[in-house]
Amino acid sequence: MTSVPGTEPGLGRRTWLGIGAGLVILIGSVLLWVPGLLRAEVAVDPITRFLLAVAVILMASHLFGELMRRVGQPPVLGEILGGLLLGPSALGQVWPEAVSWLFPADVLDSLDKAAQLGLVVFMFLLGCELRTDRIERPRTVTAAVLGGMGLPLVAGVGVALAAGPMLAGAAVSTLTYCLFFGLALAITALPVLARILVDLKLDGTGVGALSLSSAAIGDGVAWLLLTLILAGTGSGGVGQVSKTAGLAVALVLVTYLCVRPALAALVARMESERLLTVVLVIGATGFSALTQLINLHPLIGAFLFGVAVPRNSSATDRIGHQLQGFTLMILLPLFFAGVGLNTAIGLLGADLGHWLVAVGILVLAQVTKVAGAGGAAWLAGLPRGQALQLGVLMNCRGVTELVIATIGLQYGIISRLGFTVLVLTAVVTTAFTGWFMRRMTSREPSP
Repeated sequence: MTSVPGTEPGLGRRTWLGIGAGLVILIGSVLLWVPGLLRAEVAVDPITRFLLAVAVILMASHLFGELMRRVGQPPVLGEILGGLLLGPSALGQVWPEAVSWLFPADVLDSLDKAAQLGLVVFMFLLGCELRTDRIERPRTVTAAVLGGMGLPLVAGVGVALAAGPMLAGAAVSTLTYCLFFGLALAITALPVLARILVDLKLDGTGVGALSLSSAAIGDGVAWLLLTLILAGTGSGGVGQVSKTAGLAVALVLVTYLCVRPALAALVARMESERLLTVVLVIGATGFSALTQLINLHPLIGAFLFGVAVPRNSSATDRIGHQLQGFTLMILLPLFFAGVGLNTAIGLLGADLGHWLVAVGILVLAQVTKVAGAGGAAWLAGLPRGQALQLGVLMNCRGVTELVIATIGLQYGIISRLGFTVLVLTAVVTTAFTGWFMRRMTSREPSP
């Protein structure tokens, strides 16, 4: 059978000629138009700038996400790198005029609000994924959580004390700063870990289940500790701290005693998934506003509401998948861009002390996490090889580290240099987890 011209598999000559001509026109237009834009010779309204900024962010994030996927890394790592490259550490070094034009103050403010909405939905979904009803080998999980969080936390407090003048913010006490920095090194990114396990086909294995259970419980403990730490950052003294802590406890009790059973009844009886989606999003944003009102970060409220959502419901699972698609593909890259614009690797400069601290924290974060989680699991009876895999998987910090680092910068707990070091830690530990796990699993004999 003869095929119709232009319908053969692949791209034909005319198609390639069309693509080439289009690229020439596009590049020529950019060369002629962009210099005028940067010199303010062409007026551009704020909405156009905002939409251009969103388009550039999404293009950079997903382009690098695809590149990372092709080299065996989780796509979210590339999306984070795409955001970083738009900031002062990369694009700002070679084309600072473009950065200042593309991300003026009003555009940054709009991007930040959109990113905050994305983070609220993301933390709500993270709370929904917190499962304690499927824990197998609870003794091993308990040991992995205690070791995997305890050892990095203690090490983080120690390095924070030693490098306080470099990494600490000016707005909080030394105790708050040290506890926060230790917590930032102690977390594990549950969403990125789940993606790595799926990519490596380890999600159905014993070590995969153990790592997910340990990361889920660790996330819950981490956000509880962060709530206590943030309660101590208020400017009203002991009275304000007590008030914030009391209101936080009251909110948790109301959530457990009232909101949780009400949601269970609502999910069981509401037939319209569309209406249920609206109710859940309203609840997550409403809880975020409540925690903001009581001087805690709004993301804590979104996470708490997600924890209250009933499990074992096909409707909530489908709603979660629907919300996850838009949030991860569109809104979360805006957050990554905000992280990139606040990250300045140039702050490390030529100061040998800065570089030694940064490298030391990177090494310390990975060694203590692998040794703490893996070593504790091994002492609890897990075979040595599986214990090492568990420790490496728990070393993945990913998006959760970026969220916590951003909160620390917003509250003045850490400096911009401290923020940059934590961002580098998130990137490097996530890349190390994917790379090392692929090497470990490739050496295992096929069943």
